[in-house]
Formats: sequence, structure tokens, C-alpha cells
Amino acid sequence: METEKNKKTAAGKTGGGLAVAGSIIAAICIAVYLFALIQGAFRIYLSIDQRKITIEQEFEQIAGIAQSAGMRGFMDASFIQTINNALTASDSIIALIVTGADIGYSFEKETGQAITWVNNQPRFINRFGFSDQNLYKPLSFTEIRNANIKAAASAFDYNEFSRILRETLLIILAGFALAFITMLIQLIARKPAQNDVNYAQTPEPVQKKQSAHTSRETHSAQPDKNADEVSTGAVSRSKRKTVQPQSEPEETALADAGSKNKISVNTESEPKGLYSPRSGIGWEDYIKDRLDSELHRCSSAEKDLVYSLMEFNISDNMYKQAAEEAVNFFTSKDLLFEHGKSGIAVIIPGITLDDGISKCEKFILRIFEKLPDIAEADKGVCIGLSSRSGRLLNADRLILETSEALKRAKKDEDSSIIAFRSDPEKYREYIRNRV
Repeated sequence: METEKNKKTAAGKTGGGLAVAGSIIAAICIAVYLFALIQGAFRIYLSIDQRKITIEQEFEQIAGIAQSAGMRGFMDASFIQTINNALTASDSIIALIVTGADIGYSFEKETGQAITWVNNQPRFINRFGFSDQNLYKPLSFTEIRNANIKAAASAFDYNEFSRILRETLLIILAGFALAFITMLIQLIARKPAQNDVNYAQTPEPVQKKQSAHTSRETHSAQPDKNADEVSTGAVSRSKRKTVQPQSEPEETALADAGSKNKISVNTESEPKGLYSPRSGIGWEDYIKDRLDSELHRCSSAEKDLVYSLMEFNISDNMYKQAAEEAVNFFTSKDLLFEHGKSGIAVIIPGITLDDGISKCEKFILRIFEKLPDIAEADKGVCIGLSSRSGRLLNADRLILETSEALKRAKKDEDSSIIAFRSDPEKYREYIRNRV
């Protein structure tokens, strides 16, 4: 009886521990699923928002090409070939209509995809998936009146959507795999415990009274030893769980205080919406995700990217003015973010590090003109920069390089702009050696 009771107790403890572990794993899996859905939805939203900026930039570029080509000869063979080449090179623009002297000309990537003809005039088809942005710009030619260019664009980057959905699915599959492995471990761990209980309940055959008596003595002595071992193991595990926290009271108290402080800070400055009301630009918490997304997009298109950190020596009431000037200068509000108490982070895709330095120098001149208090202050503005420079790197690495450049800019007495310039070949060699 004592043997059966001890084994049932041990089996019950094992089953209880597995149940607790299963509950914890289930909670982790649910958190993984929610994280996968939230990050997928958020990244799709950012992709759509970035698509609008890309459409505007590509249309402005095509309109400039059309203006330049039309000056040499409007609607001649060279003009038509130039417009077709520009349309083919565009990722978002799918069709163009160029009008002049009451005559319309159409250009499409795929015939009939976006343009129809009404009364011998081209018209864009109203179809789901097309951008609702007003892509229209007049063209100025001396001999052609009423010339203009219009465009239709795809509102969604389906390649980016596909990548986001694949990565989201991988996260969800990881959660499923974790849940499946946990179920297997629970099934495997429960079977030996059940077999031990069944073995204790199975009676041994009795042939003689003496042998039966001897058997009972042997049988009762052996389980007592096992029971002591199980009990001792349970007590030792219990001590380890309680002694370990008591042996480190200071670290526990600091951890609790840190967690409380962290919670209070997050509740006060938790991001709500896309832009911060303090500055009118993006929240600092969004920098890493957006920078990772831009790095992936630029590496896919083999384009460069510059990441810049600016820090102003100004009062809080002037910080919003400085942010507004940054938005007016860099034009892409979605690529500007708060950084620290009085800093601004800027993502500039499609330009080299030298162009980024030149752009930041112009911005300093502009900010000194618009806000003279910054020019009068000691180290009124300091800027650190770094770029992708043909490397395959993540946001953490680029942020680290730019932060170091900003630290040096704040210490340098001669210059307010410091750029981190990397050697792509040495960087690749460094990555290979690490692997």
C-alpha cells in the first residue's frame, strides 16, 4: 500500500509539473501567434505608406524625363523610346498618358491593362489595386500648348506583401512546431509514470506461504527505498527553487524596481498612432522596423541608403520647430523619427554617403537661417551618418555605426558632421571570419 501511494504521489507530481509547463508553452505559443499577426499587419501598413512615396518619386522622375526629351522633339521616335524606357524601369508606374495640342498618346507596360480609348482619347481604367493619387503634371514646351503628363500606378507592392506573408507564416509555423514538440514530450513523459503505477498494482503469484511471506518482505522493503529517493529528490528540488531567490535579495529587488520603472515609463510614452504629438514625426520605437524594411528594399534594388542621427542643443519648445524644418527639408515625413530628448533620426534611401553629407550640410545652413538660436548655441546641431555602401547588414549594425559617428561629432571641435565610412570588402571579410 505504501509503495502504491508513493508511486502515485510521484506520478502526480510529474503530471502536475508537465501540466504547468504545458500551460506556459501554450501561453508562449499564443503570444507568438499574436506577435506574428500584429507585426505582419503593421509591416503591410508601412509598405502601403512607403508605396505612396515611391509612386510620387517615380512619377516626378518620369515627368522630368518627359520634359527634357520633349524639348528636343515632342512625340518623335526618340521621345517615344525615352518614355517607354522610363516606364519600363519604374516599379510602381504602369501606364502614362501624354497629351498635347488636344491629342493624347498612351504608354503601357501591358496593353489594355490600365488604358481604354473613349472618343479617340485615352482614359485610365478605374480598377481595384490602382493608386488613387493625383499623378498629373503640365509640360512646358514653346511650340506645344496644353501639354501634360498623367500616370496610373499600382497601389500595392505585391513582392513586398509576399515576403511579409512568408515571414509571418514562418513565425506561425514556429509556434505550431513548439506546441507539437511540447505535446510529444508530455505524451512520452506520462507513459512511464502510468506504467509505474500499473506495476505497483499488479499482484505477484503466490505458490507457498513461506515464499509468499518472503516475497512480501522483499517487495515492501524495496519500494520504501525508492520512496525515500523520490521524496529526497522532491525536497532537494524544492530547496533549490526557494534558496536561489533568497541568496540574491539585492538583485531581485533591483530587478523588481527596474521592471516597475520600465512599466511606468512605457505607460507614459507608449506610441499611439504613426506620429508623435511632441514633434509631429515618427516615434523612436519605430526606427528599427522601418530601417530594416528600407535596407531590405534598397539591397533588393541594389541601391544605397544613408542613415543620419541629429542632435540639437535647444529647449523643448523649439524641438517641434526643428522637426518641422526637417520635414520641410527632407520631404519624406514617414522616414523621420524622434531620437532621444532632442534628436532626430533620418532615413534617406537611394543616395550615397557623400550625397548624404552634402544634404546634411545644406540642412544645417537652413536650420541656422530659420532658427538663429541654434546657430548661437555651442554645438547647436551635431550630425552622425553611416550608409549601406553595398553591404548586406541589418538595422542594428547601421544604428550602431551612426550612433558612434554622432558621439564623435559631439566631441569634435572642428566639425559638427561626422560620417562613418566603411570598406565593403573588409566588412565582408569580417562577416566571413565571424561565421
